[in-house]
Amino acid sequence: MGRVIVFGSLSQDLHLHMERHPRTGETVMSGDIEYRFGGKGANQAVAAVRAGAESFFVGKVGDDPQGREYLERLAAFGVNTSRMEVVPGVPTGTAIIYNDTDGENMIVVAPGANHRMGHEDLAKLDDLEPGDVLLMPLELKHDVVTAAVQLAADRGARVILNLAPFAPLPATVLASCDPVVVNEHEAELLENAGIDAPSVLRTLGTRGSRWGELQVPAVPAQVVDTTGAGDAYCGTLAARLSVGDSPADAMRAASEAAARCVEHPGAQPPLP
Repeated sequence: MGRVIVFGSLSQDLHLHMERHPRTGETVMSGDIEYRFGGKGANQAVAAVRAGAESFFVGKVGDDPQGREYLERLAAFGVNTSRMEVVPGVPTGTAIIYNDTDGENMIVVAPGANHRMGHEDLAKLDDLEPGDVLLMPLELKHDVVTAAVQLAADRGARVILNLAPFAPLPATVLASCDPVVVNEHEAELLENAGIDAPSVLRTLGTRGSRWGELQVPAVPAQVVDTTGAGDAYCGTLAARLSVGDSPADAMRAASEAAARCVEHPGAQPPLP
């Protein structure tokens, strides 16, 4: 059995609930602000450990109350935080999430300590080996992500790259990832950029997900908040592949996790 090592970001999430999203130049009123926990990397690490994997998170927090609370939270879920770092003098990453009454969201991210992740942090991946899965979103500096992909590929680990937020990484980088995970919008951007990736998994919302010729239906859900559904999918997919599930079984488990995620507020469930 391998491990899931997430090399990524975390954030304190500030949620604002409103009837509809504002248009450019428009002011709308919201309900009370809610403080939650998110960031694609941390969300995926939590999803991986909840899906039964040994989950490590490589990331950074600020030397502030939010960062210290987040470290305790991840450990309480069972995520191994031994490779995390507290950065003096900078804030923990923060995301402002605008939710409307249809359960759709818009997100603005201030990266804070996340953008202190650099090439020196690649040393925390030196023990990657065949059977391990390196899972990464694209909320870190792209040159660091590129170097991490190459390092993991050189050591024979599986790389799952969640191409979100989208960026046109070189085809040579994407060729080392199995799979590259994109939603419908990101898939369109990838196609328009003319970049070929040999292994692409598309999440299709209520139509399920497709990986090559393999298609798995979505799981019905009562939508409360779509924040973090893609992260729940990616973390669970990585976990199930790391323990030897077939791609179809891993995708089914990931679809179930995504469905359960949208049924509670915020990207992460309450602490167990």
